[in-house]
Amino acid sequence: MLAEEMALGMRVRYPRTGTAGKVLRIEEIRGVTFAELDSTNLLYRVDNLIPATATNKSDPAIQEDAKNIIAREREYAAGSEFQDALKNIDQSCEGGG
Repeated sequence: MLAEEMALGMRVRYPRTGTAGKVLRIEEIRGVTFAELDSTNLLYRVDNLIPATATNKSDPAIQEDAKNIIAREREYAAGSEFQDALKNIDQSCEGGG
């Protein structure tokens, strides 16, 4: 990102670590422009930052997978195998240490 494109309050992301935040201040040190992010209060080189885009969209495939997993877990918990396993424990917590 170019230093001219940077503005206070702009949401940016540092792609190497995934750190994101709002720009608190812009500072030039020895000819290199840095921006301080509110999430870490650290300075990041402006040329290493990219604009952060907020995406509130969720992947329908992930939602469907989660629904399938929940249904499968409920089915197992209601089944006789799980109930038999619960009957065969003595409710003690043996940590072994």
